[in-house]
Amino acid sequence: MNIFRLTGDLSHLAAIIILLLKIWKTRSCAGISGKSQILFALVFTTRYLDLLTSFISLYNTCMKIIYVGCAYATVYLIYAKFRATYDGNHDTFRIEFLVVPVGGLAFLVNHDFSPLEILWTFSIYLESVAILPQLFMISKTGEAETITTHYLFCLGVYRALYLFNWIWRFYFEGFFDMIAIVAGVVQTILYCDFFYLYITKVLKGKKLSLPA
Repeated sequence: MNIFRLTGDLSHLAAIIILLLKIWKTRSCAGISGKSQILFALVFTTRYLDLLTSFISLYNTCMKIIYVGCAYATVYLIYAKFRATYDGNHDTFRIEFLVVPVGGLAFLVNHDFSPLEILWTFSIYLESVAILPQLFMISKTGEAETITTHYLFCLGVYRALYLFNWIWRFYFEGFFDMIAIVAGVVQTILYCDFFYLYITKVLKGKKLSLPA
């Protein structure tokens, strides 16, 4: 495992922990898109079905279990325990417009036409756009809490580091996965505007707002 993948995984884990702690400590899920969290739970579920069929390493298995468990814990906190604080009026992105096209693309463009491979490909494509409901929600409300922007920033860093991971693996291992790379580039591009606002506003103590 190279340093880019390790730091990318840690950044991803940090984002998840930041979000869970924010919800638990404030006893509120205000400003958080439940629909994005549903999509992430779907991403991890379809990607890590290989937990039932193969073992790669203890690190790999533990991280997969943590991602899946935390994803469903977040969905539970939003839609059950702290449902009264959920801002469904602003979380209105139509996620079926993401899930259906991504599902069709996974059937058409994949490495191998088998159930597990199609589901893995589906998860890669879906993850690249799963943050859209959250960004859409921020654009509707006009601003985001600082802790929520830290969560988004860590997610963006995770994806950017994974791009460097793919570059490293290509040059030093001869490994190249076009599907993962293209999806990663798309996801990183979605974060570019957010990165700029985060650096110029949030780090200076100002509230972040995205254009509607």
